[in-house]
Amino acid sequence: MPSIGVSTPRRDSEPKVRGATRYAADVPVNGLLHARLLLAHDAHALIKSIDTTAARELPGVVAVLTAHDLPIVATGTGRSKNPLAREEIMYAGQPIAIAVAETEALAADAIELVDLELEHVEAVIDVEGAVEPRAPRARLHALDQGEGGDLGDAHAAVAAGGVGDEEELSENVLGTARLTNGDVDAALAASEIVVRGRFHTPWVYQGYIEPQTATAWFDVDDELVVSTSTQAPFMTRDEVASLFGLPVDKVRVRSAPLGGGFGGKMMIPEPLVVSAALATRRPVRLAMTRSEDFAAANPAGAEVLEVELGADREGNLTGIRTRIWCDRGATDSMGVESIAAMLSAGPYRWRAHHLTCYGVMTNRVTFGAYRAPTAPPAAFAVESLIDELAGRLGIDPLELRLRNVLVPGDKTVAGQELKVFGARECLERLAGQSLWTDRNSLPEDEGVGLAIGWWPGGYEPAAAACRLDSDGNVTVITGVSDMTGVQTTFAAIAAEAFGVSMDRVRVVNADTSSAPYSGVSGGSKITYTVGRAVEMAARQARERLLDVAAEELEIAPEDLEISDGSVQPVGVPAKAMAIADLAKKVLTFGSPYPPVEGQGLVSLPQVPQSAAHLSHVRVDRETGAVDVLGHVIAQDVGRALNPALVEGQMHGGTTQGLGWALLEEIAYDEHGQPAAGSFVDYAMPTAGGVPAIDTAIVEVPAPEGPFGAKGVGEAPVIGVPGAVANAVAAATGGVRMRQLPMTPERVWRAIDGNGDGRAR
Repeated sequence: MPSIGVSTPRRDSEPKVRGATRYAADVPVNGLLHARLLLAHDAHALIKSIDTTAARELPGVVAVLTAHDLPIVATGTGRSKNPLAREEIMYAGQPIAIAVAETEALAADAIELVDLELEHVEAVIDVEGAVEPRAPRARLHALDQGEGGDLGDAHAAVAAGGVGDEEELSENVLGTARLTNGDVDAALAASEIVVRGRFHTPWVYQGYIEPQTATAWFDVDDELVVSTSTQAPFMTRDEVASLFGLPVDKVRVRSAPLGGGFGGKMMIPEPLVVSAALATRRPVRLAMTRSEDFAAANPAGAEVLEVELGADREGNLTGIRTRIWCDRGATDSMGVESIAAMLSAGPYRWRAHHLTCYGVMTNRVTFGAYRAPTAPPAAFAVESLIDELAGRLGIDPLELRLRNVLVPGDKTVAGQELKVFGARECLERLAGQSLWTDRNSLPEDEGVGLAIGWWPGGYEPAAAACRLDSDGNVTVITGVSDMTGVQTTFAAIAAEAFGVSMDRVRVVNADTSSAPYSGVSGGSKITYTVGRAVEMAARQARERLLDVAAEELEIAPEDLEISDGSVQPVGVPAKAMAIADLAKKVLTFGSPYPPVEGQGLVSLPQVPQSAAHLSHVRVDRETGAVDVLGHVIAQDVGRALNPALVEGQMHGGTTQGLGWALLEEIAYDEHGQPAAGSFVDYAMPTAGGVPAIDTAIVEVPAPEGPFGAKGVGEAPVIGVPGAVANAVAAATGGVRMRQLPMTPERVWRAIDGNGDGRAR
């Protein structure tokens, strides 16, 4: 029975549903201490003094640490190097001190006793105003500059030039990117129609079930062990070793099963628990509360996008000019400018482009990745204007997109040639959907919107191992974080490649001391990269098993096959030898055969992903309420290794996209105080509010992927806000929303003619 292309239940479903899975906060550790954080109330302030005397004297409190007490030896910018505020508070919610006690309650009591003396400083909140040369500084104390990076590096590589010296910018601008080609002014001037818009997207919380959690302790051989809900065990190991001046072989990271991540779980609690463990020489756990996670984690940053684009009379796109301000909050060590600039052009061909992005420091929380970072805002903007352009040209919106969408052989605005790209096939799949063909017969308060989103694809070297065990079963070993059904997918890949049934494959997620390198679980690349390594390892192990069987059966390896748990001459089951019997001949004292093991090592090129959406909405003109009545997603997945899991990703991504579109926002007041501190204040989609989501799996195989598969996690969220916005326009006679989320108040104001949907 084949394992690929078959809908198989996730192996981790039952224990997770029964509550048997042990997450990072559930692992028992002897002598465990508990930590709580003192978080800043001010958005910007100078620390004059911190007095922890009373807190330290509380019975049961083992330590109260401030920035000056942390045993971090690395210097430079970045939150991991500065996990506690030192001289300056940069945002409301920034950790200032960590209390460590015998119980969480005692640690919380200790935090209340820490005495702070602060000097309030003007908070920089307006991301555009922060760019101006004479703008107030979001950071007054300069830090030693270390090596920064682009958050997109974990997801996709994009080459972009800096903005250069032609603009005078403030010190709040931490990074710039510009992509240019051709004469945009001439292209737009020659266009039949030019449309433009100014778009705002908010800070958005990843909304995982399990808040950030990590535990650190020292093993019997003085090896530092970190058990954590991380998406990046190897990156965590390397950064911890660097931060504290430890040899890499003295740091072991165990990636606990994740209760959701979506890009946000990377190096938030780990520097703090390791500092506390080093200071106390006892195990320490920090399990952030939900309110702490809202205030002090790393949500997706807000953006302002100005976009102008044009087309000729026949509907061929001409030029596009974008200008983007990415709010990096207090993040000073990495940005998203390059990928934001690239994605702002959408998956289309342009005769000329001029794309600029600024990464701006403000006095808001540090920002992080969230499922295709910067892609939903970019698609919201460009897809809204593409739709508007189609209306003014009198061209069907789907036809306009088909006429201009990138196809294999085209180059992106970053100059990368697309070898495989299924965006056109996704659009074509939607063309026959009744939701689209019958859209003009809907009631006047209903509408259907179309949008497409794309992701350039993440890539990173990866490895995996596969071995035959003495019982005749196969074990696959990786270092991947346990999330989103990867064990089930890897088992299917190994079973198909080796030639056995899935129930004979065991998948082990080992820690960094023994696992093959697997990279970051992000950017929709784990199935693509590690899955390919698993396939190669299983094939190599299969070849070595056939070599053993060839000796035993006295027949050439190429004349053998694996069938029903046995190795046999091709088409001759009567001479079959059970794999378990062969394993016993190999794995025994005095065996003439080497162990049957395989190793897969890969470094693959990028492979882009795409998904197209139709959204059907009803708009109440009296209240501005938007109800999503139905939704269709067509996504190119390369090959659906497990259609059930692929559809689950499509459903989940679409649901999160609906949250972007209609509900989710971490709003800030003029003093930099966040309005949302829990799910009481922060709305997310719920089961009762999500419509039926129809999925159309499109398969355009990726030659380098395992059995043609490519990543599927990033693409489904991207185009949803744009599709909903276009549906709102269709349902309201052309009212165009320019700000997310499209709340009833904003929609009502736009319908009433009081603006473009932006809050006043």
